[in-house]
Amino acid sequence: MKGRYPIVLAPACYAVAPMQMNARFRGYLPVVLDLETGGFDRRVHAVLEVAALTLDMVDGRLSVAGRHHWAVTPHPDMAVEEASLRVTGIDLADPDRTAVAEALAVRELFQVVRAELKRHRCQRAIVTAHNAHFDHGFLLAAAERNGIKRNPFHPFSVMDTVGLAGVAYGHTVLGEACRRAGIAYNADRAHSAVYDAEVTARLFCQVVNANARLAGDSGCGQ
Repeated sequence: MKGRYPIVLAPACYAVAPMQMNARFRGYLPVVLDLETGGFDRRVHAVLEVAALTLDMVDGRLSVAGRHHWAVTPHPDMAVEEASLRVTGIDLADPDRTAVAEALAVRELFQVVRAELKRHRCQRAIVTAHNAHFDHGFLLAAAERNGIKRNPFHPFSVMDTVGLAGVAYGHTVLGEACRRAGIAYNADRAHSAVYDAEVTARLFCQVVNANARLAGDSGCGQ
């Protein structure tokens, strides 16, 4: 009978502009970091190496855009454990290491990140890493002891590939998570800030891209 049943129209397909970085992460800018350190205690141990990878969103897909690296001279007030040097393979006496002061490394990192925030029109950067609170904590401590202000990173929130990998691939160890994700992983190169940041970025991008529909659909109502 007329008027008894509502008329349901099939959703129309329409063009949707690819999502931009600032919309995908609610105004946050993920920056993939890896810090190699002289131990596990950010109040005691030195930062030895910093790697940062910036990201781009192209046609709605996340990918690595830029790579930055600093070998760091240990802060004179901080300790370096021999066991940490054995794990990382860092030789502090290597003349080809071209290390810079911790303060300079942190300032230059923050300059890079602030430029990326402006480029993507994001409000705040967010540390993105494997066991991210470790890297986040050491970075905050380094900035504080060097009196560096205007930290562009969120003061406590992070994006951690440990949890993402656990949900997406059923494993939290970086090497095994990469293997399950089909990402090449060389254990002999692990514990280098540059290498660990690179594979972490690939893992993060893959998880984000695989879940793009959670952030915005195609416009066809499917």
